[in-house]
Amino acid sequence: MTVTAKEVDEADAVRARYARRPDDNWRYSPLNPSMLLATQERQRAIAELFVRLGWLDLAGMRLLEVGCGSGCNLLEFIRFGFSPEHLQGIELLTTCVERARRELPASVRIMVGDASGAAGSAVPEGSQDIVYQSTVFSSLLDDEFQQRLADKMWGWVRPGGGILWYDFTVNNPGNRDVRGVPVARIRQLFPHGKRRVQRVTLAPPIARAVTQLHPALYSVFNSCVWLRTHVLVWVEKPR
Repeated sequence: MTVTAKEVDEADAVRARYARRPDDNWRYSPLNPSMLLATQERQRAIAELFVRLGWLDLAGMRLLEVGCGSGCNLLEFIRFGFSPEHLQGIELLTTCVERARRELPASVRIMVGDASGAAGSAVPEGSQDIVYQSTVFSSLLDDEFQQRLADKMWGWVRPGGGILWYDFTVNNPGNRDVRGVPVARIRQLFPHGKRRVQRVTLAPPIARAVTQLHPALYSVFNSCVWLRTHVLVWVEKPR
């Protein structure tokens, strides 16, 4: 497969965007109430989705995460009941890959590189029950690159499986290195899939502010659906 200069440029741009992000360990720490509550909300939504799909025994399911970072999400899937040997991750940043390989079971396969290019070519077509992405596409500012990655992910999914998507839908005026991915754009990226959409996650600036007063206020404010900035989407591939 030939990789164009534009695709290499976008991958390099993503690396540069992540390098510009300030170190803010507290903001993303599970000890931070706003982060903990958002994570638990997302986990509950994923668990409820699996139940609705009738997937009560996950040990035999195969899942690949695009942009797996340091492996936190893959650890969550192990706790859900996935077998480590059936989990894979692809990550662009080598420092994250090194940490993931330290913290995950050795049987979890972690690949380094651009998932839309050579790294993704190692994954057979139709081999995955689930391909997961969490706040990856909001870091991709090139539409063609987004579509190339989406097409690659769709090819990995077996008929009856699907794309599991978690990302924010609105722009962040304080961060020009990201942009929201609205539901209409998800439909463009995966036009042949059947979608289940659930709006989740209290807007992080609001969550941080209200949980400083009391953690219980997260649920109070999150009851207003229009204050939720993210969506959890299941895009099912026809059988």
